[in-house]
Amino acid sequence: MKNIHYILLLLIAFSINSCSVYNFTGTSGNINAKTFQVNYFQNASDLVEPGIERTFTLRLQDLIQNQTNLNLTNSNGDLLYEGEITDYRITPMTATADQKAAQSRLTIAVMVRFTNKNKEADNFEKRFSFFYDYSGQNQLVGSQLTEALDVIFERITQDIFNETLAKW
Repeated sequence: MKNIHYILLLLIAFSINSCSVYNFTGTSGNINAKTFQVNYFQNASDLVEPGIERTFTLRLQDLIQNQTNLNLTNSNGDLLYEGEITDYRITPMTATADQKAAQSRLTIAVMVRFTNKNKEADNFEKRFSFFYDYSGQNQLVGSQLTEALDVIFERITQDIFNETLAKW
């Protein structure tokens, strides 16, 4: 009976210890950093939609804060995210018989420069992009624009997170 208690105690100890290896946020677990910094992403695209640079910058900050225990800082962060929105483009995808757009696509691309002060091998410069399709009869304004930006920025910020912290 005494041996069963030891075995149970040993199993509990191993299971508690193994929890420290897995991270529910999806980060790789071996992040050698305490702070991160997200510089303002300027809008350098030919077609400028006012305010999207601020929205994107805040979305990236929020995602990293919500999925890691890193602290946001304004300067000298261990991890540095910077770059610019390089493309904001609306293109017709399909046409009707009378040569009008039946479906249009909004594409946004962001160039990201990532710097890890503690592990220079992780540094990179990479382009991330995603799109949103919508009816060609609609104008991309108001709630439809908000929905499009939500979908696009959620995907791009998650791709950036995966590339920099989750290592997927």
